[in-house]
Amino acid sequence: MDDDQRSGDERVAAQEPEHAARPEAAMRPTPIFISPRTRNILILSLMVGLVLLVRAAPTILTISLGGALLALILSFPTRLLERLMPRAVAILLTMLSLVATLVLVLLILVPILIEQLSGLIDSIPDLADAGDRLLVDVIVALQERGLVSPDTQAVIEDVRQGALERATQVAESLLANILGAASSVFDLGVKTFGIIFVAIYLVIDSRRVKAAYLRLTPSHYRRDAMVLWDEFGSSLSRYLGGLTISLLVQGALSGIALWILGVPYPLLLGAWVSLTAIIPYLGAFLGAIPAVLLGFYQSPTTGVLVIVLYIAIQQVESNLLTPRIQGQAVRVHPIIVLLSVIAASEIDGLRGAIFAVPILAVLRVLLDFLAARVRVRP
Repeated sequence: MDDDQRSGDERVAAQEPEHAARPEAAMRPTPIFISPRTRNILILSLMVGLVLLVRAAPTILTISLGGALLALILSFPTRLLERLMPRAVAILLTMLSLVATLVLVLLILVPILIEQLSGLIDSIPDLADAGDRLLVDVIVALQERGLVSPDTQAVIEDVRQGALERATQVAESLLANILGAASSVFDLGVKTFGIIFVAIYLVIDSRRVKAAYLRLTPSHYRRDAMVLWDEFGSSLSRYLGGLTISLLVQGALSGIALWILGVPYPLLLGAWVSLTAIIPYLGAFLGAIPAVLLGFYQSPTTGVLVIVLYIAIQQVESNLLTPRIQGQAVRVHPIIVLLSVIAASEIDGLRGAIFAVPILAVLRVLLDFLAARVRVRP
């Protein structure tokens, strides 16, 4: 009996080192089985929790979406550079270009923009007075020709008296907004850092993110899911990258041309053109208004030249930049684009107008994908 027990203990002792030496990776986890109903409840609870988290801390959504959009923009030059060099070097050059651009904007462009904006605010009373004189001259000319009743003299006096007051109010409002924006510089810096941080890691780990996305897809749909991923990435990165180049070119052309024409604050007006050009169709008119007014403030000839200038830049953008740079990123009829921008602006204001075309690009890719695959079962 003792011999049998001793031999059994020896066999156990001999087996212990084999179990101890077994690598941890070879140990399979014990599955925990749940019902489909429980799984759906857990997924729904997770989604509700995410919605509540975003509602409590909306900055998370801003940083996430901003980082994803910036990553798509950065993937545009990264893909171009990958044709000439290894992926790691292409990513490094793209990131260095991003850092250099940020340093250039912070150290050079921002101080000049602030200086020109301050000068524009200081000159608002003079601009309003010039507009008042122009309006009075027009009304007097109409009175001399008998097209306007002489009783409008009271209106002229009201315009004269209220012009300076209105201009002062506008200047004070702009100054208050600038000071309010300056007080939130820290918050803006945190958001900017978060967006850049998320974008850099998304660009670096894009293949890992794609692999995780494919793992979540059923095995028999993974090939189609990969096609959808590539279509989304190619369409959005081409559109956003092309849009960035188009905005920079329009702003630079406007600033240089206004500087040549002698219009004051050319850099500020060029930056305004780049900002408003994000909105399709309507942005061109919004970007031209301040420059045209300042041009006519200089002289009627300068005002007319500024109008011609912006028409020429708009033609270059619509006939050269957008077709060649953005290509077929958004294959949608211009009427649908315009109606989408108007509808989105009514739903969500300026933010809706800005995001209307990217959303339209996503919907187009999704509809093309489904149209080629969805079949009605007989």
